[in-house]
Amino acid sequence: MPAIRPRHLCSVAAALALTLTVPATATAAPDTSAALREVMFVGNNWDGTADVIKSSGDFAKIGRVNVIPDKAQRMAEINADPIRWIAFMTVRNTVGEGHDQFADDMYSTPDGTSVVVSRPSFADVVSINLATGAINWRFPVSGYRADHMAVSPDGKRVAVSASTGNTVHVLDISTGKQLGSFATGDKPHENIFTSDGKYIWNMAIGDVNTATDAPWLDWTKGDRHITVVDATTFKQVKVIDMRERLDAIGLTDYSDAVRPAVFSPDESKLYFQVSFFNGFFEYDIASDKITRTKTLPKNPATSDDRTTMVNDSRHHGISMKPDGSKLCVAGTMDDYATVVDRATLKEGPLVPASKPYWATVSGDGKSCVVSESGADQITAIDFATGQKTVSVPVGDHPQRVRLGHVAAGWTGPAS
Repeated sequence: MPAIRPRHLCSVAAALALTLTVPATATAAPDTSAALREVMFVGNNWDGTADVIKSSGDFAKIGRVNVIPDKAQRMAEINADPIRWIAFMTVRNTVGEGHDQFADDMYSTPDGTSVVVSRPSFADVVSINLATGAINWRFPVSGYRADHMAVSPDGKRVAVSASTGNTVHVLDISTGKQLGSFATGDKPHENIFTSDGKYIWNMAIGDVNTATDAPWLDWTKGDRHITVVDATTFKQVKVIDMRERLDAIGLTDYSDAVRPAVFSPDESKLYFQVSFFNGFFEYDIASDKITRTKTLPKNPATSDDRTTMVNDSRHHGISMKPDGSKLCVAGTMDDYATVVDRATLKEGPLVPASKPYWATVSGDGKSCVVSESGADQITAIDFATGQKTVSVPVGDHPQRVRLGHVAAGWTGPAS
C-alpha cells in the first residue's frame, strides 16, 4: 500500500511563511584577516578530484585537489566488511551509473585553508588541507552514502545529507564535530540554510534508482517532502508535501520529488525541479501554493521513457541571477541549458550541453555556470544574452559547482 506521508504543520505554516528566509547564494563568508581569492570548486565525481577555477571572466583553471588521498585505506576497510562492500557496489551500479562516486559536494572554510567534501561511495565527509592535500578530519555519515551539502551564512557550519540514513548531519566546518542532526523523508538530497542561519530546509527525493517509474507506481518511491528545522535545536518546525500542492492544480501524474531548488532574492518564492519533468515550478511561501508551472522544450532525441532518465532526473540544476530577473536551468537529459526570464517565464536560446548536471552563478553574478557531466567541462552562459561565452575542460563527470575561497596565490597543494 502507498507510503503514508506526513502532512505539513498548519499551525506554524503562516508564521514561517513570513519568518523563514533563504539566501540567494550559499557561499562561505571569507575571513578578511588573510588575503583570499574567490574561486569556483568543481567536483569531479567519478575521478575523485576538485578542479579550482576562476570565479568569473574566462573561468581558467587555477589548481586541482585530490579529494581521495586516503583511497587505499578506505578501500581496505570496505573490502574487509561484506556489508560495506555490498553498499559500495550498490552505489557504483545504481546512482553511480557503473562508476564510483568520490566527490559530490564541497565548500571551502571561511579562512580559505581547507575544502570540505562529501564522498558518496565512502559514506563520509572530509576536510582537505589546501596547502598540503592532507586530510584534516573525517566524519562518517549514518548509512552508506553521503550526498548534497549546504554551508551556513557565516561559513562555520556545514549540513550534509546521509541519503540512505534519512538523516542530515550538521558539522562544525573547522573541526568536523557534529553539532546536531535531524530526521528527513526518504533519501535526503538538497539542503539550504536561511540567510539568518536560523533554519535549514532539506528536500527528500525518495528512491530514484528503482524501475517503478510509471505515474501509477509513484507511491513506491517513498516518503518525499521538504523538512524545515531550527538550525540550533534541530527540531522540525515545518513539513511541506508537494504531492498535495501538485494535486491541487491537477498535476496528479507529476512526481513530488523536489530536486535542485533556488529562492528568489526577496525570499518569497521557491523555484524547484522534480523528477521526470522537463521544467520547473514556482512555489509561493506565504500562500503555500504552487503559483506557476514552466514546461521547457523537449529534445526530440531524448526518450520519454522514464526508466532511461538518470536517477529519475530529466532536468537537474537551477540557479538565479542575483537581481532575481533571470533563472538558469540545466536540461540534463535533454542536453541543453537555458536562461529563463523570471517575469514572463520565457526561455532564451537552448545552449547545447552534454548532460548538464548543475547550475550555479559566477562570482560577478553575470553568468550561469553549468557542469557538463557528459563532456567533462563547465560552460558559462551570459545571463544578459542567454548565449554561451566559454567552456573549460575539467575532470571526469563534473557535478556540483560551488563558489569558495583559497589563499591568494594558491595554485594547488604542495604534494
